[in-house]
Amino acid sequence: MAETENQSGSSPEDDASQLPANPTFMIPKKEISMVLDMGKWKRSQAYADYMGFVLTLNEGVKGKKLTCEYPVSETVEKLLDLLGTLDRWINETPPVDQPSRFGNKAYRSWYAKLDQEAEALVSTVLPAEQQAAAPEIAVYLKEAVGNSTRIDYGTGHEAAFAAFLCCLCKVGALRVDDQLAIIFKVFNRYLAVMRKLQKTYRMEPAGSQGVWGLDDFQFLPFIWGSSQFVDHPTVEPKHFIDEKVVNEHHPDYMFLECIKFINECLEKFPVIQHFKFGSLLSIQPVKP
Repeated sequence: MAETENQSGSSPEDDASQLPANPTFMIPKKEISMVLDMGKWKRSQAYADYMGFVLTLNEGVKGKKLTCEYPVSETVEKLLDLLGTLDRWINETPPVDQPSRFGNKAYRSWYAKLDQEAEALVSTVLPAEQQAAAPEIAVYLKEAVGNSTRIDYGTGHEAAFAAFLCCLCKVGALRVDDQLAIIFKVFNRYLAVMRKLQKTYRMEPAGSQGVWGLDDFQFLPFIWGSSQFVDHPTVEPKHFIDEKVVNEHHPDYMFLECIKFINECLEKFPVIQHFKFGSLLSIQPVKP
């Protein structure tokens, strides 16, 4: 964690006190248009905040089971309600008959609902004094569910959901006590909804790495899920292909098929070219 602290990264331990007295929020926009811009990303405050957030949560879940005891705050409950709404909209928007097997166009109708309601949904999660942040944070929620033009979903969209959660930490809606619930409740529920989206609308994988990637759609479960196994007394990587072990332990662990990720997706231009930057996750360089 020393590295992220040196980069002034954000974590659930940080709260609204890190914001200016009268913060000026802005609608996030793309800043990475070519491979040469990747240096700006690596030097940015957004990169430091995002990595600090991911790695702090990674520390928090070390050796913990999904079924362990942890507090569930009102904000976490509201986030679960928000995800429940997205899930319900899938039920209300069935796939349409079409010649193409993949990319069911009903997804665009589902996404249109989110596009219209995202700001209102985010407002229900934010504290009263931070309602002005809703338009900025809502952009990350809309980016987190796939692309409505291509009808695809990939690790860049997953990164947007982590950015969404990171922003909620930065404005003080989520706090240090929420660390386990952020992954075990909120992120786990997000994964379930995204898998339902992918299956229902036959979404294409965005930026598939083929045999070089662990999963065409998700990345973070392999980081946080592997952390759960740190210092486990009996389960070792060699057991992950043992059907009996998987069946016995899957309710407790997010990651049971692989423990090693192959490449860091945040270093890839095809993922980061779609990332959007605002006031909470800024393209400005980290201050020395």
